[in-house]
Amino acid sequence: MSPGSPSTAPPVAASTVSGNPASALASGEGSNTLRKIRDTGLIVLGYRAASPPFSYLDARLKPMGYSIDLCTQMVEAIKQRLDLPALEVKYLPVSSATRMPLVANGTVDLECGITTNTLERQKTQSFSLTIFLAQTRLMSKRVAPLRKLDDLRGLSVASTIGTTSIQLLHQANLNQQLGMRIVVGQDDHDAFRLLLTDRAAAYAMDDVLLRMSQISAARPEDFVISDEVFSVEPYAIGLPRDDAVFKSLVDGVIAGIYQRGEIQALYRKWFQSPIPPRGINLNLPMGEAFKRLVQKPTDSADPAAYR
Repeated sequence: MSPGSPSTAPPVAASTVSGNPASALASGEGSNTLRKIRDTGLIVLGYRAASPPFSYLDARLKPMGYSIDLCTQMVEAIKQRLDLPALEVKYLPVSSATRMPLVANGTVDLECGITTNTLERQKTQSFSLTIFLAQTRLMSKRVAPLRKLDDLRGLSVASTIGTTSIQLLHQANLNQQLGMRIVVGQDDHDAFRLLLTDRAAAYAMDDVLLRMSQISAARPEDFVISDEVFSVEPYAIGLPRDDAVFKSLVDGVIAGIYQRGEIQALYRKWFQSPIPPRGINLNLPMGEAFKRLVQKPTDSADPAAYR
């Protein structure tokens, strides 16, 4: 999720993200990340264990999801460019608290989760072209619905550790003197349980994740999600900082998926169809902002770029 700071970086058009010589990429020239992958014969993908439909484990404990599918295509492109068909892929679990440090220190090459691109986070890592647009909203119980931040005055509100939702809540508490008590879950499931068990009056998070929590509940009808949007969240794949060659390769994969129209089937698979293991269907139509993004890809951290 985004803190809402304006970006100074211009949008990256799809036509500008594909152009590095194959010979340079094959040798890893100009890219510390590609050189490391070539020399070790290994690429490390960070994944989230429980963030469907983006990144989670199936019944056999294999990572899957929308972000994983995108990263899988990136791995195939890296195999081709480095001429390493037997490249080993290692999946490493990350959390909201560990994902960015593991990218920053070089442990993770591609962070394939639900991370929002922000200017603050760009100080320690890079981000791909935007892969999804979420919006921060509130979930509350239907018997005591909360529609806007001012409704939280003097109440407890939950969110997940290490997310921009937490930053948003703290900022609102400070700026609007709301007197909220912010309670923190270790992951999205934990944060939702804080609402479920009445330890919080509301749960603030990205709308797609709130929707997943709601329809996964035993009684989805007991919960409501606010209409009011508090921020726009451009999700992206996390990348090592200051590696323009590697970023260009990754961005080229995403731009290609958009340009060839493959994003339509991929979106339907994860957001408009039953997904494993429980057959839950989000029934989430592609929003107009995301449609515009597909036509004109960008890696902007500025929420205004998507309005």
